[in-house]
Amino acid sequence: MPMLTLADLGVLRDTEVDGEVVVVSITPTYSGCPAMATMRDDLVHRLTDAGFPRVEVRVVLSPAWSSDWITEHGRAELRAAGLSAPGPAKKGPVGLTLSPTRRALTCPRCGSARTEVISEFGATACKALYRCVDCFEPFDHVKEI
Repeated sequence: MPMLTLADLGVLRDTEVDGEVVVVSITPTYSGCPAMATMRDDLVHRLTDAGFPRVEVRVVLSPAWSSDWITEHGRAELRAAGLSAPGPAKKGPVGLTLSPTRRALTCPRCGSARTEVISEFGATACKALYRCVDCFEPFDHVKEI
C-alpha cells in the first residue's frame, strides 16, 4: 500500500541513533507478511541515502501488530485510494468460522453502507473483496487484525 508510510501503517515501532548507526524496529502486519522484505529494504535505502552509513532493521513480534495501530491519517489515505479502512480489531479470542466475516463498512467511492462481500481474500491476504450494492463498484477492504 504505497500511499501509507510505515508510521501511518503502525509497523514502525522504534528508532535509535547511536553515532553513525540507525536501528529501526518494525512489526509485521501478520505472520508471513510478504511485504516485510520490501519494508526492510526501503528503510535501509532511505536511511543510507539520508547519510547514515549503517542501518540495522529489527523485527519485533511482541506485542503483535493490530490494525488499530493504523493512524487516522493512514485511514484517510486508504479511503482516498479507494480502499475501505479496517474497523476496530476484535479483542480476546476470535472464534473460527467458515462463513464470511460480517463487517459494517461503507463504500469508499460513494459512501453507501449497502455492501456485500465477494471474497474474503482479495489481492493480498490482508484484504477482502467487496462490492457496493448502490454504485456496483468493487473495492478492497483492509481486514481487521
